[in-house]
Amino acid sequence: MIGPELQIIIVFIVFLALLAVGMAVPFAIGVPALLYLVLIGGTQSLKGLGLVTFDSMNSFSLTSIPLFILMAEIMQRSGLSHRVYTALARLVCVIPGGLLQTNIAGCAMFAAVSGSSVATAAAIGGVALPQLQARGYDPRLSAGSLAAGGTLGILIPPSIAMIIYGTFTETSIAKLFIAGIVPGLVLTGLFMTYTAIHALVKPGIAPRERGPANLRELFDALLDLVPFVVLIGGTIGSLYVGIATPTEAAAVGCILATIGSVIWGGLSSKVLIGALDGCIRSCGNIMLIVFTAFVFSYAISLGGVGEKLTTLLIKLDLARWQFIIALFFFYTVLGALVESLGMIVITVPLLYPVLLKYHIDPVWFGIILVLFIELGQITPPIGINLFVIQGLWTGKLGDVVLGTIPYHLLMFGMVGLLVLWPEIALWLPDHMTQR
Repeated sequence: MIGPELQIIIVFIVFLALLAVGMAVPFAIGVPALLYLVLIGGTQSLKGLGLVTFDSMNSFSLTSIPLFILMAEIMQRSGLSHRVYTALARLVCVIPGGLLQTNIAGCAMFAAVSGSSVATAAAIGGVALPQLQARGYDPRLSAGSLAAGGTLGILIPPSIAMIIYGTFTETSIAKLFIAGIVPGLVLTGLFMTYTAIHALVKPGIAPRERGPANLRELFDALLDLVPFVVLIGGTIGSLYVGIATPTEAAAVGCILATIGSVIWGGLSSKVLIGALDGCIRSCGNIMLIVFTAFVFSYAISLGGVGEKLTTLLIKLDLARWQFIIALFFFYTVLGALVESLGMIVITVPLLYPVLLKYHIDPVWFGIILVLFIELGQITPPIGINLFVIQGLWTGKLGDVVLGTIPYHLLMFGMVGLLVLWPEIALWLPDHMTQR
């Protein structure tokens, strides 16, 4: 009889092998989960799948996902996000680094409406890369700033990754959203500071850009940012003051995005149908991952893996800081092998009981986990943002990878700051009004 330790190792190897041969993430999670159920309880253990299927979708917090995705789709397809990016370019390009700074600031702003790293990188990259190439910006730094800037899409709220994490750990999604604001802004600042210093040391990487020529141009640029300010004020603001749940805030965001797209964008019935179609496709993929993840969670719960892992780690008698360092190396390696949502749904059900034993704040850990997911998004061979940016330009994938290396180091630095000063993430949620 195969022991439980060997069983879970076999299941994890099967999961990685299926990902390696190109199987879609939901099936790469679901197949090992079913295999593990059969290993620990035979076919009788499959009888609980009916209830698992219902429970996986019977979550109020998950209803915010399609609404946030629809909000982003409406803004992108109506041209409203392009208008915001263009306005931002006129304001930010005067900083050393020019349009490279616009890449990062634009990604941060689009992240606040998309909730998706891939959507952020694709949306900003599609607008920015032709201009960067035409104006002679350094190719590696151009691609690297877009790939790394795109990762801000899952740290700055709303974040689909945070919704999934909060669903599995029963952590307040509103608090997770608010906790991501300051780290997201700090990381954006670090990215922009590095880019400015690099541009000052090596002026050839980025030509100097002209900002607004007069007050009229400045006023017009600020006016184009109004839809974004109203949208973020209506969604994140309503969460912070406690007048809306994440789902209600997402609904408000959809309404404001629709109104803004009618006034400032090019919203039509065709655009709206396209946005709904894109939303359905994205949600179908995400919800299938959630369903298979619940099956996996059910399997490891039935096998008592979480309790055994907790007992093993407690026996090792690791200090809290040693456990955090172990997690650091674990997620650094895993991020290079497993897709972002896969990292959450495979590891969180296993590690969450251990986190409670070490009295680790689940909100703080959620932000740390999202940062490691960000790293995974720009780490080969799985880093999907690398392929998104490479697909938008004529350069080599190797140049995209090399361009992201400095941003890797800055993300590691951000993790270190959060470990040393957890208040960076926890101060705002500790002072918010919870509904």
